[in-house]
Amino acid sequence: MGLEQEIAKRRTFGIISHPDAGKTTLTEKLLLFGGAIQKAGAVKSSKIRDHARSDWMEIEKQRGISVATSVMGFTYDDVKINLLDTPGHQDFAEDTYRTLTAVDSVIMVIDCVKGVEIQTEKLMEVCRMRNTPVICFINKLDREGRDPFELLDEIEEKLRIKVRPLSWPISMGKTFKGVYSLYEKNLHLFTPSKQTVEEGIEIQDISDARLDAYIGENYAKQLRADVELIEAVYPEFVVDDYLAGKVAPVFFGSAVNNFGVKELLDTFIRIAPPPQPRATTARLVSPDEGRFTGFVFKIHANMDPKHRNRIAFVRVCSGKFERGSNYFHVRQDRALRFSNATAFMAQDRETVDEAWPGDIVGIYDTGNLKIGDTLTEGERLTYTGIPSFSPEIFKEVINLDAMKTKQLEKGLLQLMEEGVAQLFTFVLGNKKVVGTVGALQFEVIQFRLKHEYGATVQFAPQNIYKACWISSDNPKKLQEFVESKQRHIARDKEDKLVFMAESRAWLQMVQENFPDIKFHFTSEY
Repeated sequence: MGLEQEIAKRRTFGIISHPDAGKTTLTEKLLLFGGAIQKAGAVKSSKIRDHARSDWMEIEKQRGISVATSVMGFTYDDVKINLLDTPGHQDFAEDTYRTLTAVDSVIMVIDCVKGVEIQTEKLMEVCRMRNTPVICFINKLDREGRDPFELLDEIEEKLRIKVRPLSWPISMGKTFKGVYSLYEKNLHLFTPSKQTVEEGIEIQDISDARLDAYIGENYAKQLRADVELIEAVYPEFVVDDYLAGKVAPVFFGSAVNNFGVKELLDTFIRIAPPPQPRATTARLVSPDEGRFTGFVFKIHANMDPKHRNRIAFVRVCSGKFERGSNYFHVRQDRALRFSNATAFMAQDRETVDEAWPGDIVGIYDTGNLKIGDTLTEGERLTYTGIPSFSPEIFKEVINLDAMKTKQLEKGLLQLMEEGVAQLFTFVLGNKKVVGTVGALQFEVIQFRLKHEYGATVQFAPQNIYKACWISSDNPKKLQEFVESKQRHIARDKEDKLVFMAESRAWLQMVQENFPDIKFHFTSEY
């Protein structure tokens, strides 16, 4: 099979949601359809967790799916699907942001009881940065939830994206009857606690009298009224609008009951984009180019004292990756040989000899690779679009053992390269401040510094509201600003200038007083 055929049969997407919306359950059902797992519950089973067990994994359990199974590949209806599960817990949001750089589309799970929650809004912001196509799956229809029209209005308002329902629920909770597919024009009846998936009943015309026989006269009357309203209010679904990130198609179902998942998956493989062209510092790279390129979006180490088994997750962007080949590491300006490469199939890892655009390859690494690195067959280009977001919690690193200063420096450097957190070094006094999006990350860093590098630290809270990367078209004005605010200027691990604002009000005042300075809330601006 040629390169173009391999690209056409691939779909690489991420599943995102607020915690407890049912993301893990939906992931599991998709894997069941793909034959990647054989029984419900396998995603959460101890067998999989043991696969990547380490001392600090008690913290990791809050992710729902262990880190080792966050990339899963399976085949469904002759389509190779690469599913990237993202941590739902907000303390690991930065990991989610980076994972979204490696996908071509997203399925967003929303709880029909709770609606759009704050974490969902943040994730949508990341999707919007790249115009990533989004499909919404409104979950838990077997529970008493909110009015579907109210949910659609909330999605449009809070997530700032137009929606178009492609399926519609018939009641919900105890009286939930099923869904009517507006896309396929068929009826899917719901049977509580029944896990088997039955073919839909084709009803092309909503006024068909058979509808009354299947769901009852009152429910049929309500469905007809709802469909009439949908057709009047929402424009016809146009696939190109979805692919441009302008419209989110919406499906309803109950993942725990395996209901509505097949309809979602069937439509997904029809409309979701195959691997797309990607921007680099030099040019736009098309997936059908013959020469291999890819970038590192995630690094995971097994947390053992010797720091073995460090895996870099590489998204293949163009050409064909071949195990054992030499590839050009752009940042280090040298060739590296990758003889040990892994593909992920649910809980199993297997050695992979070749991979195509859209695929995710795990490369065993001894410390050469870091997040954002680009690999090519010789061309000097770097993939863009992997930003660091301004953290929300800041703490100073206090070294408790002066004899281990070198170990601490090395440990902080390597952990930051893995993307565990962000490090800011103040220009005055060389004070080191770690910034994270969640408090749990400090426990992770403290534990790993001690057990992997022998460095003992404490963290002291800092009065910092926001880290703002700064730039200016006028170098002189930038220098004047840095000198006037020297006490609040730091550099990140890439040596970029960062202004550490102490409060929202103060930041606004500084922005007004220095109109020539640009303040950025991501490191990529």
